[in-house]
Formats: sequence, C-alpha cells, structure tokens
Amino acid sequence: MTTPSEPGDGRPDPSQGAIMGERRQLINIAYRLLGSLADAEDVVQETYARWYAMSRGQREAIESPGGWLTTVASRICLNVLGSARVRRERYVGEWIPEPLPDRAGWGDGPPGGVTVDPADRVTLDESVTMAFLVLLESMTPAERVAFILHDVFRYPFAEVADILGRSPAACRQLASSARRRIGASRRPAGPAAQQARVVRAFKAAWEAKDIDALIGLLDPDATVTADGGGLASTLHRPIRGGEQVARAYIEIARAAVGLTILERTVNGRPGLVAQHGGAVVAVMAFDVAGDRITRLWSVRNPEKLRSWTDRQDASAHDRAR
Repeated sequence: MTTPSEPGDGRPDPSQGAIMGERRQLINIAYRLLGSLADAEDVVQETYARWYAMSRGQREAIESPGGWLTTVASRICLNVLGSARVRRERYVGEWIPEPLPDRAGWGDGPPGGVTVDPADRVTLDESVTMAFLVLLESMTPAERVAFILHDVFRYPFAEVADILGRSPAACRQLASSARRRIGASRRPAGPAAQQARVVRAFKAAWEAKDIDALIGLLDPDATVTADGGGLASTLHRPIRGGEQVARAYIEIARAAVGLTILERTVNGRPGLVAQHGGAVVAVMAFDVAGDRITRLWSVRNPEKLRSWTDRQDASAHDRAR
C-alpha cells in the first residue's frame, strides 16, 4: 500500500512505520471476526484508507493510532457481519469459513524465498481452527465482536464498549453469552501428532478406497459439510453418520480420476488438500477426538481457494528460480 502525501507537504509522515506495523494485528482480528481472508484484507484496506483520508493534523491529534485503527476496523467488521447474514441467506449450499493456506506440510519447514502473503500474518492458534470459526457463526455480530476482542485479544470491556456503542456491562454480558456457546460445543483437542496420525490414516484409506478402514476412523456420529458456493459440484447438504460419510468419500474417490491428495496444515491443524491437474480443487479441515474424526469440512468454492492457488503458484515460481 502506498501512503498518500499530505498536500503541500513533502515530508514523510513520521507515524507511517508505526501505523503500518498494526497491519498484522488488524488482519488477525478481522479474519477471526469474518471468517474470510479476502474480506479481512478489504476491511484493513478500508481502515487505512480512512486513516490517510484525514489531514496530518487530525492524525497527529489521535492519542492512540493503534486503538483508532482497531476501533475503525472492528466497526467495519460489525457492519460486514450484519450484511453477511443477508448474503448467506442467498448463498448456494452450505457456507464454511475460508480456510487459511499454509506453505508447508505438517512436518515441513517453509520453503525459502517464498513471498509472505496475508495468510502468513494470521497467528495460528485455537481461535482460527475450523471448528472454532464454525462455532463463531452461531453468535450474533455483537457477541462475536465482544468475545473476539475481549477473550482472544484481551481488549478491556471499556474499549469494546466504545466500539460497539454499548455499556461495558452489556459487553461483558455479550462475551459471557458467547463464551457459554463455545463451552457447550467445544471438545478438547488431542495432541497434534495424534491428529496427524488419524488424518494420515484417513488419506491412506481414502486413496485405497478401503471403506472398512474409513468407517473405523470416523466417529459413528461423524458429519461432513461441503461448501461449493454454487461454483463447484459437491455435497448439497451435510452428511451425518460415519458409515454414510465413508460411502460418500468412496464414491468421490471412484469418480475423481487423477486426484492428488496432499497433507497440509489447514487453520493450524492437520488437513488435506486435493489437487487435480496441478490445481487446488478442495481443502479439507478435520476435527479429531481421540482416534476418531468427528467433523470434516470440505471447501470447494474456487473463490475461497484463491489464496491456496496463489501460494502454490508462488512456491512453483520459487522452485523454478
């Protein structure tokens, strides 16, 4: 992003470095609030546009530029969340948060020389797992903002209140309500190595078209949800039941000739990426409890896979250099 010059003033803005240093924090907040990396980037772009639309004097009068940016970005997110509910009523099929790309497999280091993209600036922790983001979708926009800002990013309720235009006590109640929703639905995650073993076994059974092995890896109440957005063929509705999920994936394996399955980190957890003809066609995230898969999310909407395609193109370019 280029910084607009102040009219009639050729001096650099001394606050530019500190202001741009807030970008990672803003991306982290906006992605968790919206569940979309593309929307998070748009929000941050708009936030900086509003900052530089002010005169230099107005900017210098702001006591906490970082706080101002967070407030503006959060309010934009709040508006986006309100309109998103209307948009999703028209969305074709199931809506799943946009998966975060990772440049390496589960045990690999990042390839040297690959350009850092916005996804690399999202801190991977429990609050960006697919299971967590899906739970956030059950909250009202105000609950989501209060919970993310206070419980995840540790902003005091007085600051959250200023963003939401409510009292600190009301914001405390919003966060408490959101916390109860999370607590009622979350299961403790097992060690990453154990999750990786289960997902790797699922990959092997899927490639071998071994339905018995797949059934053994799936919880009897396992659910798979797929998001094609009307732009890619996929499951029209969630499938529930381990045996039913296994049969669905055996059918996919038989129909998808030439599919390559790769082990990749998806939102900080072991996941799988499907490629066809070298192009990413699906990203799969898993929720694993013990030695069984309880939830599987498959993103097929190509608009949500752009960052994965860009990452792959960057890696290929780097290898060719």
